[in-house]
Amino acid sequence: MNTSDTLKPWLKIASISFLLLAPVTGHAQQNTSKPNIIYIYADDLGYGDVSAYGAGKLQTPNLDRLAASGIRFTNAHTTSATCTPSRYGLMTGIYPWRQQGTGVLPGDAKLIIPTDRISLPKVFKQAGYHTAVVGKWHLGLGTQVKKDWNKDVKPGPNEVGFDYSFIFPATADRVPTVFMENHRVLGLEEGDPIEVDYQHIVGNDPTGKEHPELLKMQSSPEHGHNQTIVNGIGRIGYMSGGYRTRWVDEEVSTTFLSVAQDYIKKNKENPFFLYFALTEPHVPRMPATIFKGKSGLGYRGDAILQLDWTVGQIIDQVEALGLADNTIIIFSSDNGPVLDDGYQDGAVTQRNGHMPAGSLRGGKYSIFEGGTRVPFIVSGAGVAKGTTSDALICQIDLLASISNMLGQPIPKGEAFDSQALWGTFLGKDKQGRSHLIEHAGSLGVIKGNWKYIEPSNGRAYAKLTDTELGNAPNPQLYDLSKDIGEKNNVAAKHPEVVKELAAVLADERSK
Repeated sequence: MNTSDTLKPWLKIASISFLLLAPVTGHAQQNTSKPNIIYIYADDLGYGDVSAYGAGKLQTPNLDRLAASGIRFTNAHTTSATCTPSRYGLMTGIYPWRQQGTGVLPGDAKLIIPTDRISLPKVFKQAGYHTAVVGKWHLGLGTQVKKDWNKDVKPGPNEVGFDYSFIFPATADRVPTVFMENHRVLGLEEGDPIEVDYQHIVGNDPTGKEHPELLKMQSSPEHGHNQTIVNGIGRIGYMSGGYRTRWVDEEVSTTFLSVAQDYIKKNKENPFFLYFALTEPHVPRMPATIFKGKSGLGYRGDAILQLDWTVGQIIDQVEALGLADNTIIIFSSDNGPVLDDGYQDGAVTQRNGHMPAGSLRGGKYSIFEGGTRVPFIVSGAGVAKGTTSDALICQIDLLASISNMLGQPIPKGEAFDSQALWGTFLGKDKQGRSHLIEHAGSLGVIKGNWKYIEPSNGRAYAKLTDTELGNAPNPQLYDLSKDIGEKNNVAAKHPEVVKELAAVLADERSK
């Protein structure tokens, strides 16, 4: 039976209920020069996790629906193989490896996005859009690590260009496990202050290390997810207080969806940019009860079904509000997939032959293609329908592309790694980037059919996550037109190509 079949009765009821709550209006936006943009960002979703990209063990009908109505890119990339740097590149138009401090951040990190430079949301604001971020942030908050979570926490999303923000500060496996609306933690009580520390235990909450018997999902050994227990799940970092503020894992996704839907409804009369940063299928995977056990692939597969349903709800709302003719939905992921990333949730033991990276090698944390080549779908106003593109593109290019589309100049010296490729994103132009620098500790270069990986003394394999990292002491060269799985290193056969691409990398480093 198709894995989505068991959900159909419930999904049908949910869809009918939603349509009743979101009546169609006859006031669709008419200014086609300023289309609404909804950017939906999955978290750790792999190239092979979407049925439109070849997944056979898992069906994603709503993402398939989005691809069928738009353009599916097969050579689209994040800048990096982990989440914080990918998000930094998306927001700033700058390769994250150029900037210190853009690695995966703890939950108490300070803001790493400059407030005095151009950013993706600022481009929209300058063009008269209302802007919002809903979901995972993980780009730091405030001006220092030590901060008072019981007062306004800033600078943050609002200071880098978002008119409205509803986020959790970092990611779901890190404290503080709270929602924040603009600068404030929701649900704060004066007599129950929050304290967060990543170096020392605070308060008296039990930890996963000392009390594993209290966990409803066991942490994997040596991953670090064994500190303060929240909702029966061990987290990274220590937290005390704020008991009314702590979210319930099964409700996080639907809470973000509800807020995103409310934002779209309130702003339907004027152009808006919504950055909807989902938490699935990042750990800890604890989907809503209705999705548990539905995929047959453990909680990771269930979380992907929930993600797909969420995307479907956004598509339905856009159509119901009469916004489809003036809205573009972009869907992608922040990096490649990982199975065991800190919790024993069935992702490994119930894999059932599913290949999260498809035919690609590596995954999250890897310089191989599985680390940065991700699903990327664009659908909506002015977009080619039902097409596939193999143009080389990167999420970092959205800033320059949107700037060009809206006629908003980029200040000199800013966002200089972003390229204006709006015609490519719409499917009107088959030309993409001439080359792209990939980042996962070491660096790689894609140019044409060639992929070069620089020599590195880093680990070749990460045992904790069972990931081939792609590091090697000698140069690596792959012909992706013949060897998408990067199995055959042909550097010795093509020294001239190695020299050319090494020079490209050296030139980029010198900028």
